Amino acid sequence: MNSLLQLQELDLEIERLKAREAEIPKQKNTYEIHRRRLAEELKQSEERCKRLLLEQRENEGEIEQKQAQIKKYDGQLLAVKKNEEYQALLHEMEMLRKQIALREERIIALMLEQDEAKAHLEEDRKRIEVETRNIDEECAKIDRELAEAVAARERLEGQRAPLLGDIESSLLSRYTRIRRSIRTGPAVVPINNEYCSGCHMMVTPQIINELIAGHKIHACSHCGRLLYHADNFGDAEQAAKA
Repeated sequence: MNSLLQLQELDLEIERLKAREAEIPKQKNTYEIHRRRLAEELKQSEERCKRLLLEQRENEGEIEQKQAQIKKYDGQLLAVKKNEEYQALLHEMEMLRKQIALREERIIALMLEQDEAKAHLEEDRKRIEVETRNIDEECAKIDRELAEAVAARERLEGQRAPLLGDIESSLLSRYTRIRRSIRTGPAVVPINNEYCSGCHMMVTPQIINELIAGHKIHACSHCGRLLYHADNFGDAEQAAKA
């Protein structure tokens, strides 16, 4: 029973480490959400600069088209013979010049907005670079923590084999079957004030006496866990680590 308790202590620690291995990577979720948010912030800042530049180029293109139209009308003035047609062309040219003036004013405003947007983008890049570096460092810590948990589990798994040879095969089979059935927690539990400490159901006096005598191994009739009496091993935890 001492060897079985040692094996169980080992298995419970392996179980705990496996649970940690499953939980540790989840710590990255918050950082990954933060990383995506930062990437989206940078993307939006870059897109703003692109939109402003695109609008500036569109306005410049419009100005070129209108200037070309003015040049065309100017050439037509020499061929016009009627005053009404002449005045109509002058009116069209004046309207185009006013539209060009508005476009030029918009370009100046866009250039100022671009300067502001570029400065903001540069600030965002520096800030996001720092925050991303911090995220990388935290994720690296999590990776190290996971590697340590895996290494600790593998060390403990390596310590199981020597213990298996000290345990009777039929008892080991029962223990393995119970562990597989309950999936988590101890398969071998002490009696606590006439109760099974696994399911907290009462154990019969006869079984308690036989456990105290130490001549027979019993399982709880309710939960199936193997039972032992702590008095036979001193402190149960010390017995498991003996």
